[in-house]
Amino acid sequence: MDSSILYSLMSPPDLAECRRILCIQPHPDDNEVGMGGTVAAFAAKGCEIHYLTVTNGDLGSSDGKHSPAEIAVIRSRELETAGRSLGATVFHQLPHSDGTLEHIPALAAEIAEIIRTVQPDAVFCPDPWLPYEAHYDHIVTGRAAAQAFLSSGLPLYPRGTSTRPWQPKALGFYLTSEPNTVIDITGCFDQKLAAMALHSSQFSGEMLALYRLYFKEKGHQLAEGKDFEIGEGFKVLSPLHLHCFVDAGLVQRV
Repeated sequence: MDSSILYSLMSPPDLAECRRILCIQPHPDDNEVGMGGTVAAFAAKGCEIHYLTVTNGDLGSSDGKHSPAEIAVIRSRELETAGRSLGATVFHQLPHSDGTLEHIPALAAEIAEIIRTVQPDAVFCPDPWLPYEAHYDHIVTGRAAAQAFLSSGLPLYPRGTSTRPWQPKALGFYLTSEPNTVIDITGCFDQKLAAMALHSSQFSGEMLALYRLYFKEKGHQLAEGKDFEIGEGFKVLSPLHLHCFVDAGLVQRV
């Protein structure tokens, strides 16, 4: 076998030529936290950015002053304002309440319909295999997005569908501890933090200051040895890597 084929097999898909991406988030602020700099960087290159939000975030209040229905309205407004500030232009919302996600195959079918409708080059979602991740909405969303990504190219999936098959070339897990791809967000770092600040129902000034310190330090670590200063990391895999591929954890950018 030609060694170049093996080299390609063990390398993550290249995101550089993406013209349309779908950014999937469990809650209305996760895209900003997990990949806000990348959204801004891709939008600046002319990439079409779609957001898919799985829950309405209606439990996301620490003060108890608002009802769940009121919180959902607030967070929907913050979601679109923050997303548009980064360059997202299309917003999809699934009809789930915060903290209710349980059934991965059912959610995967819903996500697959969005993938087949949007036809993105790449799909992004939180890494459901992040060690110590305790929020089940993140775990279910990530696992469902991975299944949807893997199966959306099948003509008969999801069962009873009327949409046409579409297979994105790459799935990028954000909020991952095992990145194999680092995106340069040096020029977009402040934009990411400004977008996070637009989720004022979620982040205090003190919390935003802490995030700024953490993401800047983490971004410097990810950019070490590269020709930029601040990065965001992703575990990027192809459809081949996501089924019966025992070395998926070894797929690295070289």
